Amino acid sequence: MVIPYILIVILIATVTLLIRAEINVKKKQIYLFKPISTILLIAVVSTSIISGNYFSLHYSQWILLALLLCLFGDIALMFQENLRAFQIGLVFFLVAHGVYALAFFKFSGGNAAPLGMTVSLAIIGAIGYFYLYPKLGLMKLPVLVYILIITYMLNRAMATHFCSNFNHQQAWLISVGASLFYISDFMLAVNRFRWSFKYNRISLAFYYSGQLFIALSTLY
Repeated sequence: MVIPYILIVILIATVTLLIRAEINVKKKQIYLFKPISTILLIAVVSTSIISGNYFSLHYSQWILLALLLCLFGDIALMFQENLRAFQIGLVFFLVAHGVYALAFFKFSGGNAAPLGMTVSLAIIGAIGYFYLYPKLGLMKLPVLVYILIITYMLNRAMATHFCSNFNHQQAWLISVGASLFYISDFMLAVNRFRWSFKYNRISLAFYYSGQLFIALSTLY
């Protein structure tokens, strides 16, 4: 596996600066570092495609599409104080999670995750939804759909451990990456709908780490 270390080092720096800007509400810095950070993730996958060091060209293209959707979602969520912008961002990320889920499903041969794991993830999703429910207002249905999709995405990520198409390292990158992405989404939802806390933007560390792990799963 040829890892683009320079891109990763730059990503760590930009995400650190982004979190600092978010905590200190430095809008101009947020508008700079947030899209740059996601573009660096796109560059990681693009590097694998250009260099030919990819596990599967089609898999890389699916992951690239998901990251492009996340880029648009990130841009929308920079203005999440506006409900419309928040909803648009939610749609982009909803579709991105769907693309990830389809990629993991398609390239794992459509194998099923163990029943116990599937039930456990369903219970976690249900607990998360009912915790948020009292404060969702008009967002009850959209958030329910979102939780269903991201829980399915995580289920598909976990299923990569039980197929022969992905190697051991790829399965761990995908499952850990999807888990971190899931956690970051829940932290964002708690801050938005239940209680706001100053350091909620630490969720960005989970988000970008998760996305990076998934991006690295495209490398061969």
